[in-house]
Amino acid sequence: MTLPPLNALRAFDAVVRSGSFRAAAELLFVTQPAISHQVKHLEDWLGVPLFDRGGRVPVLNQRGEALSRELTLAFDRIDSACDRARPQQRDNTLVIAAIPSVATCWLIPRLPRFREQHPEISLRIVYAHHGDDIDFGDVDLAFVFSKGEPSGQDFTAELFLSGDSVPVCSPLLLVGRRGGGIEPAELLELDLLHDTDDRGWKTWLEKVGHPVPDGKLPGAVFEDFNLLRIGALSGQGIALCSIAMIEPDLVDGRLIKLSEVTVLEEFAYYLVMSRIQARRQSVARKRETFLKWLFEERAFTARLA
Repeated sequence: MTLPPLNALRAFDAVVRSGSFRAAAELLFVTQPAISHQVKHLEDWLGVPLFDRGGRVPVLNQRGEALSRELTLAFDRIDSACDRARPQQRDNTLVIAAIPSVATCWLIPRLPRFREQHPEISLRIVYAHHGDDIDFGDVDLAFVFSKGEPSGQDFTAELFLSGDSVPVCSPLLLVGRRGGGIEPAELLELDLLHDTDDRGWKTWLEKVGHPVPDGKLPGAVFEDFNLLRIGALSGQGIALCSIAMIEPDLVDGRLIKLSEVTVLEEFAYYLVMSRIQARRQSVARKRETFLKWLFEERAFTARLA
């Protein structure tokens, strides 16, 4: 069996992560037709379509969603492995590991302000994989998602952002509904979007006093929060999303909150750092500068909410 077309896989992964063929082209510095060609090449190689193209914009089908989940994990691990293979490049760089949701939704959009204030500090942002241990020989600080505060002898953990989650959807999903609102009983008439499994939605239904159907709830399952968010943004259904991660989407009206009832309050985003002194004094100073900016940025965001 021949090897899969890696360029086509990367193009497909970029479309899923960015949410559109146009955004993927900008991300990879190529033209939109080039992205479309690579995705078509991948579909031809697999012998199956990965998108439903019956609507105004292509939407991932079931095979595409399954492939995207595996590719996200695979490419993230490849990126991390390559970063670990370049230790000589870390000497004068502050290395920050972040789970994909924090990296994409919270940290990276704010980094231009940090670079503007501290152009002398070089940063490298790498993925932290949920459930994997952080190697503080390579990483200076990390953002993780955890049920309860992480604990260990070699690191400290500090609560950074709440994990409270609420039902949200694109305004397009509610076009034609009186008042734009939705009752709990109507949820099951629409498509529910799930993060890993349907336990979040079952908990929410119980909390609002709605009968929970037996068996598995309907709706697509996403293994990564970024994929779940893109599904909600593109109008594919209603998702339970962390308020902290989608706050800009709510402010700009790309997503709307359907209820004030929250779930997943036992989860939170934590900032984790080694108890051992940073690798060199110069890195320790950079880390302190970054942390000062980080908490100021969090406080500024909270005032705007």
